[in-house]
Amino acid sequence: MDLELTGKIVCIAGSSRGIGRAIAEAFLREDARVVVSGRTKEDLDRTAAELEKAYGGDRVLPVHADLTDDAGITTYFQMLEQRWGGLDILVANIGSGRSVFGWDVPREEWDRMLDLNLTASALLTRKAIPLMQRRAGGSIIFISSLAGMEALPAPLPYACAKAGVVVLSKLLSRQFAVDHIRVNTVAPGNILFPGGVWARKLEEAPEQVQAYISTDVPMRRMGIPKEVADAVMFLASARASFITGACLVVDGGQARGW
Repeated sequence: MDLELTGKIVCIAGSSRGIGRAIAEAFLREDARVVVSGRTKEDLDRTAAELEKAYGGDRVLPVHADLTDDAGITTYFQMLEQRWGGLDILVANIGSGRSVFGWDVPREEWDRMLDLNLTASALLTRKAIPLMQRRAGGSIIFISSLAGMEALPAPLPYACAKAGVVVLSKLLSRQFAVDHIRVNTVAPGNILFPGGVWARKLEEAPEQVQAYISTDVPMRRMGIPKEVADAVMFLASARASFITGACLVVDGGQARGW
């Protein structure tokens, strides 16, 4: 199936490892041009070198930037425009679930988690949308979480922030449909990859994690980054040309709501 992504310019926030890297590789396999980014320079340099070796340096642009602040975002899009001059697809894969549990959460932790998991994605779109308008269209895909849609044992500020991402996507989809900019969300469930939250949990309490997955996830396993990447590719492609404002859940059947 031709996804019509050849030559497309794609920005993927948080793409030095895990889900973001899998998304970057998926786009590169479709002959797109990809901006990879990360806050840890060592991880980004290693990923960029591997991707350039596999797919060619002319289609990979690594940008070391903190995309949770205005300066980092400005640098990110300046380097994009200098190299390729525009933007077709943005994947806002930014955030972290590492927080504190319980309801008595300090104000500074609420601020940190909202900034990281919600505000940063909104600020990315503020810079991306004008670039897409100049190209008469585009696609934005937010990476939320099942924790933002279901009552799961997740940190409260993280879950609330990821719920906000889904609402942000829905509102933007209505506002920019007239500009032929589609805005959708992918909400992953439990995704396992080295260095990720679930890898750490498995190491700390393997029997408890396995029991949880066997009980709560009908498919009785965790997902892998490629399975999230495949969902992103579909929503970004011409095969989803009449889909906007949607949230595609990738969770092995764990969600109980409609």
